[in-house]
Amino acid sequence: MEVVSSRRSLGEFLRIRRERLTPEEVGLVSYGRRRTSGLRREEVAQLAHIGTSWYTSLEQGRSVNPSEDVLNNIAKALRLTEDERRHLHLLARSDQQEPEEEDRDIATGLQRMIQALDPHPAFVLGRYWDLLLWNKAAELVFHIPAQPDDTMFNWMRHLLTDATLEPERMDEVSRTRVLIARFRADYARFPNDERFKTLIEEFMRISPLFRELWPMHDVEAATDHRKQKFDPQIGEMAFEHVTLQPPTHPDLKVMIFTASADTATRLQRLLDASEG
Repeated sequence: MEVVSSRRSLGEFLRIRRERLTPEEVGLVSYGRRRTSGLRREEVAQLAHIGTSWYTSLEQGRSVNPSEDVLNNIAKALRLTEDERRHLHLLARSDQQEPEEEDRDIATGLQRMIQALDPHPAFVLGRYWDLLLWNKAAELVFHIPAQPDDTMFNWMRHLLTDATLEPERMDEVSRTRVLIARFRADYARFPNDERFKTLIEEFMRISPLFRELWPMHDVEAATDHRKQKFDPQIGEMAFEHVTLQPPTHPDLKVMIFTASADTATRLQRLLDASEG
C-alpha cells in the first residue's frame, strides 16, 4: 500500500479539518443546502484572509510555500489545537527536511536509571518507536519478550498485534487512537524517511484499527497522564505516566510508569518470585 507524499498529506490534513467544521462553529451564516459537510474552501480562505485559489492549491498538494503568518491564519480559521498547528507547520515545511541518521546511543547513566526503576515499568523508544531498552517490570506489565526475536522490536507493532489486548473495548480503542496520533506527529518530523514509510505500510496491512484511524490525520503530542491497566495475572494496575526526552538525544523517548503503592507491591512480589 502506497504511503502518501508529504504534500498530499498536507492537503488531506486541511481537507479533513475543514470538513469537520460547520459554518455556525466559526461564526458564518449558512445559506442554502450544502452538497457536502463542513466548510467550503472559499469560507476557509475568507476566514484566513487569503485567496481561495491559493488555499485550493494547498489542499490539492501543489507546490506553494505559505509563510508562517499564513499558516497561523489557516490554523486559526480551522480551529486547530496547538498540536495540530505545529503539525501543519511541519507538513508545510516537509520539502525542506532532510532525513538524518537516527541516534540510538543510550548513555550508561540512562541505562542504569531504567534498570533501577523496577518495580516501576520503564523503557526507551527510538525515532521509529523501536524498543531500545527496558526493565523487568516493563517486560511483566507490557508482555515484552525477555529476548525479542526481532532485533527491531517495534512498540507500535507490538501494541497493534498484542494478543492480550482487547481491541473491542472502548478504552483500548481510545488508547490506540491516541498512540497512533502521537506516531503521526513523530512521522511528520521525517516525512521523507523510508523506514517510517515502510512501517506505515506494514501497519496498514496488519491492523484494521490502524487502517481506520491513520487516514483521519489526528495528531497529538505526548503528555503526562494517569494510566489504568488490567492484566489477568496481575489484576488492576494504576500508573502515573511521564515521557522524558534527553536534550542531547532528541530521537529518544524515555517512558516511565510510576506505579501506585499497591501496584508496586504486587509487581515487586512477582519480580522477586521470577528471580527465585
